[in-house]
Amino acid sequence: MFNLFAKKPTPEELVRKWSSSIRTQQRGLDRQTSTLKQEEKKAERTIKQLAKRGDTASCKILAKELIQSRKQRTRIATNKAQLNSISMELNYQVSKLKVVGSLQKSTQVMKSVNRLMSVPQLQRTLGEMSKEMMKAGVIDEMTEDMMDGLDEDEEEEEDEVERVLAQVTDGLLGEIGQVPVAVSHVEVSEAESEPDLEDMQNRLSALRS
Repeated sequence: MFNLFAKKPTPEELVRKWSSSIRTQQRGLDRQTSTLKQEEKKAERTIKQLAKRGDTASCKILAKELIQSRKQRTRIATNKAQLNSISMELNYQVSKLKVVGSLQKSTQVMKSVNRLMSVPQLQRTLGEMSKEMMKAGVIDEMTEDMMDGLDEDEEEEEDEVERVLAQVTDGLLGEIGQVPVAVSHVEVSEAESEPDLEDMQNRLSALRS
């Protein structure tokens, strides 16, 4: 049964609770980053195998997946930094409690929470936390933030695919400027198993969702 006379948490207790939630989310982001890196290494190995077979089309498909995965890791790093910014600001406010007497409204925290609310895996935790922060007077009511445009020029994307292919295949595929491409060391091994392109695509796509 809901206790009407339950003791109201102190500002210190609230910050400890929020900080604990933030650390949990950061660990989750670290695990996601680690898994993405592992799948990227597998994708790179698959691209090399496909390049040896001359399957340029499949290599380009996986290179695009690889690019998106790397961008996802960049977004995760940004999200983790935003969480850390919230935690630091909250702890700073706790250090000033003896002077100001209560948690103060923070534009920095409000902006960070607002941005992070667009991240699916953080929405539930940040949603609950934002309600508590509003009650505590740390932030105002949340507003919709403008999402950064993610669309890229097709020509730029194609250039990036070429660069990734050149990097992953050591110049066997892709554009590497005016530098001559030495490919004599790349040989097809009969022992190599046929890479599963669709399975690799599905795994990378699932990790980004």
